[in-house]
Amino acid sequence: MDHVPQPYDGPSRDEVIALRHQFVSPGVITYYKDPLMVVEGYMQYVWDETGTRYLDAFAGIVTVSVGHCHPTVAQRVREQVGKLQHTTTIYLHPTIGLFAKKLAEKMPEGLTRSYFTNSGSEANEIAILSAREFTGNQDVVSLRNAYHGGTAATMGITAHGNWKFKSNSQPNIQHTHPGYCYRCPYDLTYPSCELKCAHDIKNVIQYQTPGEIACFIGEPIQGVGGAVTPPSEFFQVVYDIVRQHGGLCIADEVQGGFGRTGTHYWAHQNWNVKPDIITMAKGIGNGVPLGAMTTTEPISAVMKNRVHFNTFGGNPISMTQGLATLEVIDEDGLQQNSLKVGAYLKEGLLELQDKHPLIGEVRGMGLLLGVELVRDRVSRQPANTEAATVMELMKRRQVLLGKGGLFGNTLRIKPPMCINLDDASYLIAMLDETLTEIEKGQHGHA
Repeated sequence: MDHVPQPYDGPSRDEVIALRHQFVSPGVITYYKDPLMVVEGYMQYVWDETGTRYLDAFAGIVTVSVGHCHPTVAQRVREQVGKLQHTTTIYLHPTIGLFAKKLAEKMPEGLTRSYFTNSGSEANEIAILSAREFTGNQDVVSLRNAYHGGTAATMGITAHGNWKFKSNSQPNIQHTHPGYCYRCPYDLTYPSCELKCAHDIKNVIQYQTPGEIACFIGEPIQGVGGAVTPPSEFFQVVYDIVRQHGGLCIADEVQGGFGRTGTHYWAHQNWNVKPDIITMAKGIGNGVPLGAMTTTEPISAVMKNRVHFNTFGGNPISMTQGLATLEVIDEDGLQQNSLKVGAYLKEGLLELQDKHPLIGEVRGMGLLLGVELVRDRVSRQPANTEAATVMELMKRRQVLLGKGGLFGNTLRIKPPMCINLDDASYLIAMLDETLTEIEKGQHGHA
């Protein structure tokens, strides 16, 4: 890495903290006991105000796909900023059509129409609205342990108690079991379980809805839920049952898409299913506020039933960065890199599992990985405080991780897709040191 960060000359860290405490909503949370101040980024690395470099193994919450400030993407955006920063979709501009065409080329056959938004939450809102309009049904079924956004409806379909507000009770939303074999709600074992968790959606539809639903929405691999990776047949069973009851199938690819799983461009392709609607955000724009819903021509047509408008969805800056990001994924071979480095990283994590009793399960695909920590491998008691300590100690070793899962005990390893084998080796070595320190009780107060 030959990038030299610029000397930081902005407000001091103490001033930044004081401003935040005085003027920013306390609902805007930070990671770490001693919050990290990030002032510059380049590719898979970020720097704090002192010039210390960190390996970003969380990609800004799985948002940076091709690398922080990727030179090709940054140059394209600089050129566009100098020409036109904003025009709404009521006027013509070439980038929205070019970007939509590029997305359509990556989609399953028949999914050709895209609606652009500012976030994944908005994309999922549009998807649910479209499904309800198209089917004439109201009920939505999502998976427990899922996360789909921070707007009213998407918090409703998110099945994490910590992500819900008592004042936001959403009607016509039901939840069914994910393919979370490590914590099977029936205490069964795959494959002798015969996918009881997947078949449960039929019971949910028959007993908790009028018998017909608008849609099912699911992440092919759960992100915030802790990289929960279902059995290969899980979504085939679920999609079949949903369609038997009049519903559309929505794949939330906000975290799993764009080649991150390595073997396929879209995470749902790993399960041999074809959604009716695909929603995207985060990695689609490598860090800008950008989301999209792509579907078939008939389903997309329902948005003409009423006036619906997104002032910033489809703006030239976001469209330029999104188009450049997709092109860089192809040009830099980042799907192939995700497969190669992800396989190496997962193998190293599995070796750590053999060595460290804190690791209960390693799961995921490509560069979408999770390491679930437990205090006991028999009881599988979640090691949530230990996971928080791991994050603190890894930060000291200049590696940034995330955590998730219902209990907050799963390490989320989802770096920019430009990460290399040396980075992966360093991450594994530092995690080995950290787990050893915790298991020996040497970490003190991290």
